[in-house]
Amino acid sequence: MPCSPEVLKQVPLFALLDDDELAILAAQVDLKTFAPRQRIYKTGDPGGRAYLVISGVARVTTLDHDHQDVVVDEPGEGDLFGLASMLDDSPHRTDAIAREECVCVEIDRQDIFALIERKPHAGMDLLTVLGRQMHAAQDLVRSRAMRNLNEVIEERTTTGEHIADAVAHFGGSWSFIITFAAVLIVYSSTNVILGRRAWDPYPFILLNLFLSMLAAVQAPVIMMSQNRQDARDRVRSEMDFDVNRRAESEIQGLAEKLHLVNEKVGDLEDLLRERLPAVK
Repeated sequence: MPCSPEVLKQVPLFALLDDDELAILAAQVDLKTFAPRQRIYKTGDPGGRAYLVISGVARVTTLDHDHQDVVVDEPGEGDLFGLASMLDDSPHRTDAIAREECVCVEIDRQDIFALIERKPHAGMDLLTVLGRQMHAAQDLVRSRAMRNLNEVIEERTTTGEHIADAVAHFGGSWSFIITFAAVLIVYSSTNVILGRRAWDPYPFILLNLFLSMLAAVQAPVIMMSQNRQDARDRVRSEMDFDVNRRAESEIQGLAEKLHLVNEKVGDLEDLLRERLPAVK
């Protein structure tokens, strides 16, 4: 179906073209309408063509190493997809379907050559669109990459928090209890043996002061370590939530595929019922 120059004029990619160039490009490209859930192209299909969304929304997906669909992009009005396969004339490496009724302009390599010859600045617009798609792919990789919890926590840990952890770890160990008990026994025994010459005679007022000061300092340090443990738990909860949300999305996608398969099987059964009587 031919495309109207007025349609192309509303697309940001072709906003710099004049009327004559729009007319030439409109005569070369095709305007196609895809029904909801209709496949636009699949992995392995010959390249050489890209699609520009005029209205509606498409979905571009690929398979990861776990053979699960990963949404690479959801191009909407004015977005271009399939550009990489068109530029290097290679088979498509993704699948594209229409999420809803989608009107697209099908652009061929030769159409782009003619466009760049007449409007070199349009080549930079195409590179800009390709750069956005690259950034989207990079964001997808970063979002799907599994983070190491210990590395995430270490990145957020300050020197003071490391000290608080060390103090809390030592204060909650048998080494601290044994050492502290030994110091108290030696301190008390020494002052009792010295009698009147003791620097801190019974009831060991100076020792009580030291213990109070130690408790006053140790309590907030332990609280700092507990707060850090809470932060660690929050990070773990966030990562668990991301994993659960991804699993939920994959389950929903699987359920949608099963529903489509059931519909296709039902259509096939109806077709067989119609033809079986005719065969008899």
